[in-house]
Amino acid sequence: MSRVVVLFTRDLRTRDHPALAAAVRDHDEVVPLFVLDDRLLARSANRAAFLLDSLEALRKALRGALVVRRGDPAQAIASLRADSVYLTADVGPYARARERRLAAVARLSTFSGNAVVDPGEVAPGGGDHYRVFTPYWRAWSTAPRRELAPPPPPLELPPDVEPGELPELRALVTAEPSPHLPRGGEPEGRRRLAAFLESGLDRYGELRDVPGVEGTSRLSPYLRFGCVSALEVAESAAARGGDELVRQLAWRDFYRQLLAAFPSLGRDDYRPRGRRWRQDPDALEAWKSGRTGIPIVDAGMRQLATEGWMHNRVRLLAASLLVKSLGIDWRAGAAHFSELLVDGDLASNAGNWQWVAGTGTDTRPNRVFNPVRQARRFDPDGAYVRRYVPELAELGPAEVHEPWRLGPLGLEELGYPPPLVEIPASR
Repeated sequence: MSRVVVLFTRDLRTRDHPALAAAVRDHDEVVPLFVLDDRLLARSANRAAFLLDSLEALRKALRGALVVRRGDPAQAIASLRADSVYLTADVGPYARARERRLAAVARLSTFSGNAVVDPGEVAPGGGDHYRVFTPYWRAWSTAPRRELAPPPPPLELPPDVEPGELPELRALVTAEPSPHLPRGGEPEGRRRLAAFLESGLDRYGELRDVPGVEGTSRLSPYLRFGCVSALEVAESAAARGGDELVRQLAWRDFYRQLLAAFPSLGRDDYRPRGRRWRQDPDALEAWKSGRTGIPIVDAGMRQLATEGWMHNRVRLLAASLLVKSLGIDWRAGAAHFSELLVDGDLASNAGNWQWVAGTGTDTRPNRVFNPVRQARRFDPDGAYVRRYVPELAELGPAEVHEPWRLGPLGLEELGYPPPLVEIPASR
């Protein structure tokens, strides 16, 4: 009898899982496996907590037939005596190195499943990847799509394979997760997707930049862990006229193809500008803790600390303040985001930080976001700021985004700091 291991990584679902569907079709014995790798777990307590939720849900969906091990994936697979390994392909340097190690112990087959359009499926003439989003978006929009894979039938583990136990969070990480994390797993991801398609998609283009309302899908953690299929989300949204959401999924794939072509995206400038960054540990700590004195930025940083998530418009403002106004290296900001974001993804995180820093793919590298103007435009009544910066909850719309109008004594009475920097002009 032929035995195949399906190694789950960032594809923690049973619906539209091409590797799992092919394994069921091609082999007599299918062993679904997830390996808890300490080299990845240590990076974020928030993602470790979301991961455990997702693994518990996946084991239930597979009716107990999910094998869990801890350690090195290649060693775990070798111990299962499989003929083949089926794996959803990924683009990060660690994922690529893992594929090489797996190929040394078993026949490795990789499948699509983490993207709508995989890196390499579209490319510009004379180049290996797109460096600007707009031409990529045009090519991405017309690229052929694979068919959605069917869910598997009930699986039974071979009698010589023990499933193993799911550990407690405290056995994986020492840091405490944020107190208000979303719950992980395919059922929760599908519930959120269905609710958003029903009641949020029609106003997504209008509300997605308004942080004070629930105008976004909140699907990013479920896409990051593959609890929902990016292709299924794209096709479901497109069928309902949700072109703006589809465009955001294209941005996700754009950064994936950027990372595939430039593996050091997370540490090296994609387009070096010769910028000299300023060392200011106190300012960096004030930014991390939401004490910059810029209310919209502080609200975002506090949302990140409590929820492990931050509204995307506010991510841009927080990043712009750090790199363009405070002059602090984008890598320091990207590392903090990576530690706390449940949806923390190397390609999107580094790609977006470099875009803001002017070292990435933005065609206007000197772009600066004015946080006050942005706050007045997208949080006009101050609802978002009041939610996360309670010191300012009693201020009116005019002062909530510019509390320094109250003067030093007024700020002191509120217990809120003066701004770290003069508000930058937009350009």
